Amino acid sequence: MIPAPLPAEAIEAILKTDGTNRTLPSMAYASEEVFAWEQAELFDGGWVCLGRTDDLLSPGQLRAIEFGKETVLLSRPDQGAITGFSNVCRHRGHELVPVGKAIDARQIRCPYHSWAYRMDGTLRTAPTLTQSPRFDEADWSLHRFRVDDWHGWLFANSSGSGQTLADTMGSLGDVISSYEPNRLVTVATHAYEIAANWKLIAENYLECYHCTTIHPALCEVTPPSSGRTLHSDGMWCGGTMDLKPHAETMSFSGDSGTAPFRNLDPTLAREILYLLVMPNLFVSAHPDYIMTHRMQALSPGRTHVVCEWLFSPESVNQPDFDPSYAVDFWDSTNREDWTACEGVQRATANRGFQPGPLSSWESSLAKFHAMLGRAYRGDGFVPPPTVEWDPYLEGSQNAL
Repeated sequence: MIPAPLPAEAIEAILKTDGTNRTLPSMAYASEEVFAWEQAELFDGGWVCLGRTDDLLSPGQLRAIEFGKETVLLSRPDQGAITGFSNVCRHRGHELVPVGKAIDARQIRCPYHSWAYRMDGTLRTAPTLTQSPRFDEADWSLHRFRVDDWHGWLFANSSGSGQTLADTMGSLGDVISSYEPNRLVTVATHAYEIAANWKLIAENYLECYHCTTIHPALCEVTPPSSGRTLHSDGMWCGGTMDLKPHAETMSFSGDSGTAPFRNLDPTLAREILYLLVMPNLFVSAHPDYIMTHRMQALSPGRTHVVCEWLFSPESVNQPDFDPSYAVDFWDSTNREDWTACEGVQRATANRGFQPGPLSSWESSLAKFHAMLGRAYRGDGFVPPPTVEWDPYLEGSQNAL
């Protein structure tokens, strides 16, 4: 990676591990130059989640999706895996498929000059040119993106370089495998546009230091000081929170509207996992449902977030199934978070905005900053450090 357009001293302040580390400077949230660097190096340069694989397109369909500065064209033949391409015709560069919903298709045809491609991206016909002996169709296949499914989520990488998706994830698959996310069903989707930088949303997600202040309903079902920070060997970070004795799950009453997942051990049945899969997916695993947030960074001060709620097929097939106990609780909590994030974003314009210290309750946030800081420095987008970090409390063990 090339270094980010940030002062070296600000980056080094992020990376300190002796308890004197500081938060990000205001320009990390407000600068067009920093945002452009992040788009190029973090979003376009690595694996980004596009959504749930089966919700994106069915066999025999095409779909174009905005993906950082690019548009990825997804192709799913009747038989075979999803393939990704740059959504550009090899002739004169016209857009092949408009961004939007999936469409049924047997081929990919450019609407400008009718160049046609097979669903695997190879050129099928180019009017007049395919009859020329000097024209070789094999030279004019669509440019491929790397796409891969991970536990039911589809990820894309436009750079064509770097680790495989499995290597990028490290042991995260083992962390969530008991929830069997690949078989879950999306039952509700909410979209939000937030007047805040994408990193502020991630930072807010990774700590509950703010919960007693702005989340009274959440604090009724989980102690804000509970849980543990998880060790990470991949491009993710996060931790857990415990349920209070009366609570079965996260809802206004603490009651669940369905049965818990079938393979959870006693520990997982009493806690919530909060996981940030860099750079744009949050996975919040509850005993009876998974909630996800998927971010699309639109500008330094604006982020589009799609929130989805996933349940087991057994729950969805119950005659009286109603996911509103989970959806309404988190929609309310989300909106409380968005208000806080927007308040910080507005404050970045003030000269009094300076990097501050982190609480011992913010160790997952420190790991996020450590990944960002090393990327900003030009070291590459790499997993968080594995040293023990004891910022303020003597004897505390917050594994980074």
